Amino acid sequence: MEFGDGLFPLGALGGENSMIPTIISVVLMIAIFYFGIMRPNKKKEKEAAEMMKNLTVGDVINTYGGIVGKIVQVKADVIIIESSGMKTRLEIMKWAVKSVMKPSGRKADKEDKAEDEE
Repeated sequence: MEFGDGLFPLGALGGENSMIPTIISVVLMIAIFYFGIMRPNKKKEKEAAEMMKNLTVGDVINTYGGIVGKIVQVKADVIIIESSGMKTRLEIMKWAVKSVMKPSGRKADKEDKAEDEE
């Protein structure tokens, strides 16, 4: 059995088309890499930047370190949170916020209050 007996024979048309399968496979690998890795990663970065931009006083957040607290003050790159019942205040960087668990003054709070009253 020789090389080229498969889908793209090496000797087809005098060997002129032997680079086409290689080019096609490289283009397909680049497309898979872009649509499988790069694009979703950029989307997550964009969502994280939007979340950091929309942090407000009263939001309950979760940090990458596992700290849960309520935002007391928002500065340019830093937020001050209050955690636990002893009102411990911590100053953390905005990039350390993993997620907003309970946004303040938004539709979610109004729905929670409505459910509590029922």
